[in-house]
Amino acid sequence: MKSIRSCDLKRKLKFQSRFWLPIAIALPLTGIALAVNPSEMRSWIGSLGQAQLEAPYRYRFARTSLDSATGSAAVEQEIAFYQKRVARNPTDGLDLASLASAYLKMARLTGISSWYLLAEQSARRSLTNLPFNNPGAALALARIAEAKHDFAGAIRLADGVLRSQPNHEEALAQKVTANLAMGNVKEASQIAEALVNRIPTTGTLTLQALVKTTQGKDRDAIQDFRQALAAEEAGDAPSSAHTRTLLGRLYFQRGDSRKAAQLYREALRILPHYPLALVHLAQLETRLGNYSAAERHYSEVLATSQDSTARVFDRIVLRGRAQLRELQGDRSGARELQNQAEAQLRQDLDRSNFGHRRELAHLLLERDLPGDAAEALSLMQAEVRLRKDPETLGTFAWALLRLDRGREAQQAMGEALRWGTRDAALFYRAAAIERKLGNVDRANTFFQAALQTDPTFDDRARRIAGLGLESAPNAQL
Repeated sequence: MKSIRSCDLKRKLKFQSRFWLPIAIALPLTGIALAVNPSEMRSWIGSLGQAQLEAPYRYRFARTSLDSATGSAAVEQEIAFYQKRVARNPTDGLDLASLASAYLKMARLTGISSWYLLAEQSARRSLTNLPFNNPGAALALARIAEAKHDFAGAIRLADGVLRSQPNHEEALAQKVTANLAMGNVKEASQIAEALVNRIPTTGTLTLQALVKTTQGKDRDAIQDFRQALAAEEAGDAPSSAHTRTLLGRLYFQRGDSRKAAQLYREALRILPHYPLALVHLAQLETRLGNYSAAERHYSEVLATSQDSTARVFDRIVLRGRAQLRELQGDRSGARELQNQAEAQLRQDLDRSNFGHRRELAHLLLERDLPGDAAEALSLMQAEVRLRKDPETLGTFAWALLRLDRGREAQQAMGEALRWGTRDAALFYRAAAIERKLGNVDRANTFFQAALQTDPTFDDRARRIAGLGLESAPNAQL
């Protein structure tokens, strides 16, 4: 029985490292952008199947037969396993903690908040039965707190684990993600560095790379990503696909579409139908004007939703497809898809504490109907009380600008950029704010920073990022 539990624990820890990090970071998918000469890029993309990906980025193990769409079935088996154990011994704290962890996995796979509630109930029962030396239950509650955007609560729970186990990898990683969300980048960087020094794994190195990206330290971030890939292990396909997708996103944001597409496709070679890579690849194709290809990738994500694996991505897909309709002149089709995404987001907000205020605010600002900007600002005023990462503060500044509150928008944008984050969309929005205030020189400075960050950030890129709805700056400011 001990060997079975040991095996279950190892499998649980590996699964957690694969799947919880991308949700905690809350990657800003809809703001990612790239644009170059379409005819040139079509030939580039078309040749990627034959192009040789650089050795540090290639997957050196045999291709796995694992498909991301099979994930929920495996978690269902894990849930059933621990439910039976708890039924036999309802006073056991460790089995309840493992059950809570399994419920959390299903919550992240499906995007259904009821799994979080089941996880919370199991974790609290676990702590009642075993109030000490029970990190699994405490960290399950920490991840639930983070899902509710109670980042301070998540840090307190992680600190409780660290008092007895100072080197606990998951507790330290929890503190990194929560501090990043709160805008405490210095603290997140210090913890991530200490974590990597102790445990230089694919997961910890990827986490440190994300911190470096937030700080605008591209060279260091790329080095961390490469070390993360060098540390990958056979049989951990989700981590390998996830890290390549995030690295591809960084190249994507810097205008290197060729390398970005190669990395996305390598991630999909490792883990077929991987939703995160498909969504990023769809957005890349959208930026290039390859609308049919983008639609195919979005459809592939939705096709996996019947297994519920990709349901968490459905709202992103709806918004991405709405952008495709808008770019093709189908305004009514775009509005219909936006309305579907809005209905899902509002349903989340009404039913639980796990809603997505920032995502709804961004949708409202993109749609720009009467009253949308005021509601978006109200949503973001609530959100910035909880988290202050660059994407959140940038959306807050956008809402303020829409309502002609330029000085407040300027202050919010300054806070968004204070850690050195390099993001062409943020720089363009900062330029629009300064232009609104009549600060021509500062507007030009931000405009040049956007072009230096991504020299290919053109009109289509600004439209996709929502910037086309404002009076975007240009070289003649």
